[in-house]
Amino acid sequence: MASAEYSARHLSVLEGLEAVRKRPGMYIGSTDSRGLMHCLWEVIDNSVDEALAGNGATIDVILHQDGSVEVRDTGRGIPVDIEPKTGLSGVEVVFTKLHAGGKFGGGSYAASGGLHGVGASVVNALSERLDVEVDRDGVTWAMSFHRGEPGTFDDSAGLSPSSPFTAFDDSSQLRKVGKVAKGVTGTRVRYWADSQVFTPGAEFSTEELAARARQTAFLVPGLHMRIDDSRTGTAEISEFSFSGGIAEYVDFLAPDEAITATWRLTGDATFTENVPVLQDDGGMVSQEVERTCHVDIALRWGTGYDTVVKSYVNIIATPKGGSHQQGFEQSLLKVIRAQVETNARRLKAGSDKVEKEDAMAGLTAVITVRLPEPQFEGQTKEVLGTPAARQIVAGVVTKLLTERLTSGKRDDKAQSALVLEKVVSEMKGRISARTMKETQRRKTALESSSLPAKLVDCRSSDVGESELFIVEGDSALGTAKLARRSEYQALLPIRGKILNVQKASVADMLNNAECAAIIQVIGAGSGRSFDIDVARYGKVIIMSDADVDGAHIRTLLLTLFFRYMRPLIEAGRVFAAVPPLHRVVAINPGSKPNDVMYTYSEDQLHQVLDKLRKAGRSYQEPIQRYKGLGEMDADQLAQTTMDREHRSLRRVRVEDAAAADTMFELLMGSEVAPRREFIVEGSARMSRDRIDV
Repeated sequence: MASAEYSARHLSVLEGLEAVRKRPGMYIGSTDSRGLMHCLWEVIDNSVDEALAGNGATIDVILHQDGSVEVRDTGRGIPVDIEPKTGLSGVEVVFTKLHAGGKFGGGSYAASGGLHGVGASVVNALSERLDVEVDRDGVTWAMSFHRGEPGTFDDSAGLSPSSPFTAFDDSSQLRKVGKVAKGVTGTRVRYWADSQVFTPGAEFSTEELAARARQTAFLVPGLHMRIDDSRTGTAEISEFSFSGGIAEYVDFLAPDEAITATWRLTGDATFTENVPVLQDDGGMVSQEVERTCHVDIALRWGTGYDTVVKSYVNIIATPKGGSHQQGFEQSLLKVIRAQVETNARRLKAGSDKVEKEDAMAGLTAVITVRLPEPQFEGQTKEVLGTPAARQIVAGVVTKLLTERLTSGKRDDKAQSALVLEKVVSEMKGRISARTMKETQRRKTALESSSLPAKLVDCRSSDVGESELFIVEGDSALGTAKLARRSEYQALLPIRGKILNVQKASVADMLNNAECAAIIQVIGAGSGRSFDIDVARYGKVIIMSDADVDGAHIRTLLLTLFFRYMRPLIEAGRVFAAVPPLHRVVAINPGSKPNDVMYTYSEDQLHQVLDKLRKAGRSYQEPIQRYKGLGEMDADQLAQTTMDREHRSLRRVRVEDAAAADTMFELLMGSEVAPRREFIVEGSARMSRDRIDV
């Protein structure tokens, strides 16, 4: 919009907002759905800051059917009195002046997410229409804006951003539109994002909004967040409220079973910094001020190797970290290294050094700091830049984590021992994986191979073409050797049932001959060090017997792949072979060769036999029932299970990693009671005929 359209009275106010409209990416990152969501965060964060300051415990976010979004809170309400320097009401200052607001000077909020004073005004500038209502002093006050300019809308034909708009000429008017009971306060902001600014197709994400609301409810204990998505005409309401704070958040985020309780590390420290202060005469003078930084960290270690670390400054997420997260990671590694060195003999750690990835394997942590006027890198606040935060967080972690790891209390002592053992196991696993990766190359005529002797490798070095069959037992291996295509099909036999890695530690897994052989042959490492790009085979095919034991072996192998080589599954490179259960020979008259048919279930067998009877054809009896792969001839195994032209493979996929993880833990984990309940509940659906005994 050209500035000539603005009234002279508001020209100075809107010059800054015009810059926002011309360069929105500078303030909200982008003009797609991500930028649209960022605008909403700016409004929500203002309400959250009120709750954080102890004012109001309820925030409602409503996505209306007409494309607008509304945020309601029960805070103190935006000030409605006249701001002396501008002569404008507090509401107008907040929504039209860049770098203006209650958080900019630090007087109204000890710590807040908003600090640049541009959030509300940026949202206003990028909205086709914005309406604000404030409950304060027993009155409901209201004001409306059109692309940042204050005025009134004629809504006689219905509430809409396209309603006729009249800008204020002489003075702005903060309208009284109702009365409220004494002591009732709050703010309601409703806006329509400007289609001239945002790209077509930009929309609010309910999932992202719910995740942010849940996160905020964890970070501000006692806050009630309510999301009402009415865009389809039917209200879909989600509500979030948690009393346990970040300790409860850690339990929610953790992807694995805990080996420690959730530990809380809290502390305060002061620091000084020079800040420019605006004087009455308009000049800026550098002044040294003392700040207080409050640190609150919750963490726990689990049985897995995935690391989940979330960091926040004044409850604003810093997904790219910053000085506070650097201080945490630096101190955590320092403390863990010191404890491992102190207990090196008991832990059998040797002279190897613990790295950050070892210490943080299986760690779930939430890091929060609160301080006045933090220095962020950019308006999107993704990285904290305040240098003092690093030393303060590091000091708190060093002191309290050391106390916890050296505590003489029985529970702390047992949990500390488990943490240090896990870290050392991760260190040994990393070193083993690195050594393995360095020595594993597909052998050529001129170099020796360090691969297991029982591996029957293929000749091709083309990873995309090659296939590794993991075969159950030596008898099946003998048949598979004759049935395979040696150019591109490799065989690795395993003996019986491998280790259940869902229960076992990393060290136990690596010490298990069968697990170690599988990892070594695939050649891409394991766990955090797994690199799918160096895997030696394009497909990994589990070929086990079509019975209960075979299904158990397949489950154990899939558990190994899911826990330690998950990228293979995610890339769709792990398969289960589908060997037949029965071989039916239909007799043909005369010298014509008999027809051979394979069936893969009891139902399919009965269907084939019924079809033969109806056609008046006889078949050889008894029907051959394969109890194992070793019972098949090489040509039968090749045709049914290994030949690319005729075989069937089941691709193993993970559509929902969290649900899959829960199921693996249920079926294969160390907790027996939930598994017993699962079996008892499912027994009613199991037919005796399906049990292979």
